[in-house]
Formats: sequence, structure tokens, C-alpha cells
Amino acid sequence: MDSEDIYENVPNNNSKDTPGPRTQNHSQDEGKDGKCRGRWCLVLTTVCLGLICVILLVFITLQYINITYLTETNAKLIKDPGQVFFSMSNEEMNWSESRQYCRDREADLVIIHTEEKQKFISSFIKERVWIGLSDENKSNLTWVDNSLLNHGFWDKGEPNSLDENCIELDPGRGPVKNWNDLQCSQNIKCICEK
Repeated sequence: MDSEDIYENVPNNNSKDTPGPRTQNHSQDEGKDGKCRGRWCLVLTTVCLGLICVILLVFITLQYINITYLTETNAKLIKDPGQVFFSMSNEEMNWSESRQYCRDREADLVIIHTEEKQKFISSFIKERVWIGLSDENKSNLTWVDNSLLNHGFWDKGEPNSLDENCIELDPGRGPVKNWNDLQCSQNIKCICEK
């Protein structure tokens, strides 16, 4: 059989001669799908970029808040109504190192003469701290400003030892009567006053 004979028997599907709706050829369908996909890609990209911007804005805002919080609380600065500022150390030191820590910050260990101040300090201190009272010179208890102790807020049975010459405030012992004498070489945090 001849190749011409085979093609003679195949019906001719010429779209010009066929009544009814015309369909697009394959290359036209690809172009339309490409445009449709392109639009969706553009919308999806825009939405993703918008979400990334929002997430970055939230992240930057949280970082700013975190940095501000850390800056304000790093030294745990507390303001007394009498315009006195208190600062608590973040690290534990002996009494002499604690005093130097305060002096390096243009302050000194806290001096407590009144019950009001004692209650105020005890209200925000959550752990044991050195205060500015000692008898390092083996005489009377003396504040860091060289004034003598007139009235103390001692825990029951304190002071109790001749070799414990520095004083801590321990809020775990109560809100008012919470002073304890310790050896000055012990390491605890301190509270400074400016």
C-alpha cells in the first residue's frame, strides 16, 4: 500500500470547515496559564513580602522593648519617694568589694535610719544583700558615712557573733526585723544608694 492511500482515508478535521465553538491551540493555552500563574505569583510574593515586613517590625519592636527593659532593670534601679535612688548588684561579692562596687557607681552601700526606709527597701529586695553597716574597726557598728548605729532592725537573736562584722538585710526573715551579722568575706549581692 502506498502512503498516499493511507492519508486519503483519514478524515480531514479542518477547523474552518467544522461548525461549533472553536478551541484554542496548545500554545495559546500555555500563554494564558502563564499569565494567570504570573498574577498569582505576584500576589503571593506581595503577600509574603508584606508578612515578612510585619514580622520584622514586630521583631524590631520586641528587641527595642527588651533592650529598654534590660537597660532599666540591669542595675535594678529603684527610686525612693525621697528622691534617693537604690541599685542592687547582679553579682555576689564580699562586703569590701560591694562597697567598692557602689563607689564605682558614685554611690555607697545603703544606710537605714528609719523604719519607713527599712520597710521600703525590704519591699523590693528579694534576696540577701549587704547594707552599709559594719564594725570592721572592732568598735561600735558604724555606717559607711561614719555615723553610729542608733537603732537597728535585727532579726531575733542578732547580732550574735564576734567574728561576724558586716551586716546583711535578709528579706526572707521578715519585712522589718531582718538584719543579720555575717563574716565580711562572704559573697552576697549588695544594695547601693545614691
